[in-house]
Amino acid sequence: MLTLYHCSNARSFRPLWTLEEMGLPYDLKMLPFPPRVLSREYLTLNPLGTIPLLIDGVTRMTESAAICQYLVSRHGPSPLAVNIDEPDYGFYLNWLHFGEATLTFPQTLVLRYSELEPPERRNPQVVEDYARWFLARLRGIDKVVSVRETLCEGRFTAADISVGYALMLATRLKLNPQFPPAVAAYWARLQQRDGFRRALAAQDKASDEQDVAKRA
Repeated sequence: MLTLYHCSNARSFRPLWTLEEMGLPYDLKMLPFPPRVLSREYLTLNPLGTIPLLIDGVTRMTESAAICQYLVSRHGPSPLAVNIDEPDYGFYLNWLHFGEATLTFPQTLVLRYSELEPPERRNPQVVEDYARWFLARLRGIDKVVSVRETLCEGRFTAADISVGYALMLATRLKLNPQFPPAVAAYWARLQQRDGFRRALAAQDKASDEQDVAKRA
């Protein structure tokens, strides 16, 4: 049984969405955010105190995009993966990691310095600068989804999950009104997927059953 440690609407939503798209059985363990502060016992499993944590037998993984790649490769075959012999294989890998390394990183600074730091340490200039950084990086997405329904190989893949979560986080941070029209339409399409909706429902159900507060 795959086990995923998850905070509601956090980066761990990527592997949760992947699990639901693939229809794999899994055990979902909900944690309060941030777990390194509010769930100290979790540090015995992941000394960094970060989420996600995926446990698959002796395998333990903590990087959200890498977990998506692992699931569709190790537990496939799945149309969510783009194979090495397909034309868009390189694009697939690039978008898969672009979603985290390029799109999510600046948003973590927006979140930290607008909400998570104590009021005296919050920094509107950091928030503005990194919000602009994130929005500028959407140009690459906009160029592709202006002419394609999805990012690569003519189908929905784990790359769309990776980038889609970054758009989900941007919506949480109220940056979505500044999405280019094609990006906004792409994000709307992703939210209509059954796998996305099942992932939302799964985290809400697990939060209620495990009595873990949902994140805003």
